[in-house]
Amino acid sequence: MPKIFERLDSKKDKDIRVLANFISIFCRKNHRMEVKNTFPVKDDKLRHTLGNKKLPLCPVCSELLNHGIAKLLLCPYDPKPMCKKCPTHCYAPGYRERIREVMRFSGLYLVKHGRLDLAVHYFF
Repeated sequence: MPKIFERLDSKKDKDIRVLANFISIFCRKNHRMEVKNTFPVKDDKLRHTLGNKKLPLCPVCSELLNHGIAKLLLCPYDPKPMCKKCPTHCYAPGYRERIREVMRFSGLYLVKHGRLDLAVHYFF
């Protein structure tokens, strides 16, 4: 097992699930015409975190999710702050703008559709 997944605690576990849900919503609603593949999960801990769900994502969103998971697991802060409140921005500028767009879109989508349980993590 790669050592990076040994850093998977309950907080990071939850953050990965929220990130995967938000990216999945964004991709489903904004990239309807793109060819989608199931997001490949090779690690057992990560597969358990994502709940063995099949995440149909386009290549761009798959890459964003991979980048987000890597940055979450490599975060040097303990406890990990929310990325938008973090003093050190570890996302590359292009990824940071894309993740902001995903979070903004998906957060509003969840509020409009009554899924406040998933949106609460983003706002608080």
